[in-house]
Amino acid sequence: MSTRIRLARGGTKKRPFYRIVVASSRSARDGDFIERIGSYNPLLKDTDPKRLEVDAERAKYWLSVGALPSHRVHLFLNKAGVVSTKPVQRAARKSKKEQKEEVASAAA
Repeated sequence: MSTRIRLARGGTKKRPFYRIVVASSRSARDGDFIERIGSYNPLLKDTDPKRLEVDAERAKYWLSVGALPSHRVHLFLNKAGVVSTKPVQRAARKSKKEQKEEVASAAA
């Protein structure tokens, strides 16, 4: 079972609140999760200590057993001092036209 550390959205319309959770990679974004390890409230100021709360000990444990953090959570863990590496760059999305050109050049 592949596990991910990711955000699960809560709150109401236009008032987001996120929980940092460990979940199966197959479960829905706001669905079942294994453990809640923190929270993120984007509505609070950057200087507010409650804006980002992470249980560093549990995050280190889940990383040690192979859980992969999402891109945004990796940035949060880096800010909290849990990890010191930069997240892997995501590949740029290609337009439909670029995809067709790539297929055509590969077929030729």
